[in-house]
Amino acid sequence: MQRKSSFPPVVDANIHTLILGSLPGERSLAQSQYYANPQNAFWKLLSEVVSEDLRALEYEARLQAVLVHGIGLWDVVAEAQREGSLDSKILNHASNDLTGLIDTLPTLTTIAFNGGTAARIGLKALKERAEQYRIVLLPSSSPAHTMAYAKKLDAWIGLKR
Repeated sequence: MQRKSSFPPVVDANIHTLILGSLPGERSLAQSQYYANPQNAFWKLLSEVVSEDLRALEYEARLQAVLVHGIGLWDVVAEAQREGSLDSKILNHASNDLTGLIDTLPTLTTIAFNGGTAARIGLKALKERAEQYRIVLLPSSSPAHTMAYAKKLDAWIGLKR
């Protein structure tokens, strides 16, 4: 089984919120884009949070718009073995250096986890450092998490500033 790797973080020194996923799915890896699967509600949910239709933008412009809104993106898993895209299939993972990253983000106040796997791995990696931030546990934007969109949105809208 092949090892799969996460993308570099999308951050700058001005972000106030960092959204952490688990590990990019097959479609995202194939396209080298965060949340490339059109069935994943990530960009739709985040569009509601920032009051801008991010889905209408080309990918690079989308990433720039996210940064303009003070939001960064990354994943908690640096690399792992996984067949398919499901978090439940992640094996033998190595974590990204979350504490190393947050040390470079002077205006960071909120760390949000996109789904339970991201939260479980990320909170373990952050340890007591998590207490220094507002931690938001978001329902996964993945289509595999079958919660109704409206319920997901209720939780995600809590990221709005």
